[in-house]
Amino acid sequence: MILEIKTSDYEIKYLAERVFFKSIDLVGGLDKLAEYRNLTWLPSLARASFVIVLREEYLKTEDEIAKFVGISRNTVRQILRADPNLALYKIEHIDELNEEEKKQLKVHTAGGIAKLAHKLVKDGEDSQTVMEYCRNMAEKITMECDAPWSYIVLKNIKGVHYPITSPDTLIERLKHISIKGISGEEIVKNINYPIKNPAELLKEIKDYIASKGL
Repeated sequence: MILEIKTSDYEIKYLAERVFFKSIDLVGGLDKLAEYRNLTWLPSLARASFVIVLREEYLKTEDEIAKFVGISRNTVRQILRADPNLALYKIEHIDELNEEEKKQLKVHTAGGIAKLAHKLVKDGEDSQTVMEYCRNMAEKITMECDAPWSYIVLKNIKGVHYPITSPDTLIERLKHISIKGISGEEIVKNINYPIKNPAELLKEIKDYIASKGL
């Protein structure tokens, strides 16, 4: 089944892809899907991601969503009625799924996962893949913009998982650096948590430095 995306639908596609990548995170990542031979789940997660975004962000009707995604209205309805808590339980007990569902993800399970993923993305918790891509891009930009401390920070937090809820991880990564005469350890102990992405981390550090009059 092929999704036809028009240029004017780019924002829908962009957000649906973020939800899709977060859905993959929720089921354990692409490597886990490959390990369990569940790569056949990907089309179901992709369709569910579009359905949830079209309803939650653009208030499309079931018929409009069905036409856009290229699936039946009944399938759209099952996705929209999916229970995120039940989907979360299944993710946490993936070994207990029957052989049929291990091969082909059920519609309502995919819908529940996409609902959870959409909520997390809206809360600023994008997938680790997206986060790492953004970090790489920011690192390149800061290299060009003469902002050495931000470049050093981004270089040292490569691979950090978000959200960051305490300074422990950052202390280990940044304790050896100094920003405008302030140790990295002091800075990360005094900024606000949780931190949802690299941009938030840089802003917190910038604000702390500014609070010192630097």
